[in-house]
Amino acid sequence: MNLPKISLFPLLDSAEPLSKRAPAVDENGKALSDFMMIIPGLRDKPRQLIQQTMTEIHAALSCFQHAVVFAELNLKLNLLWVSIRPLHGIRCEIADAVRLRVPDARLVSHI
Repeated sequence: MNLPKISLFPLLDSAEPLSKRAPAVDENGKALSDFMMIIPGLRDKPRQLIQQTMTEIHAALSCFQHAVVFAELNLKLNLLWVSIRPLHGIRCEIADAVRLRVPDARLVSHI
């Protein structure tokens, strides 16, 4: 089984803006959709709990390899950004899957 091509890592500080890292279109030029989830207080938790949370997020997103194109956890902001293919209802399915594994995660915004 191939692992999903999901870039999931904590960023403490990045000089490159998210708009340059996150793709706007897929490999066929079709526009992608995005959403954000906040995980309050994550950056203040012990390193082991942060790593466990990242593992849980990765596991949740791995179930949606057909839809998730990019994901990034910004630890400084406690923010998970996910870029997805625009499939009907998939945003809520993914957000619910993340919340099942990380109950503190909250959907903040979607585009």
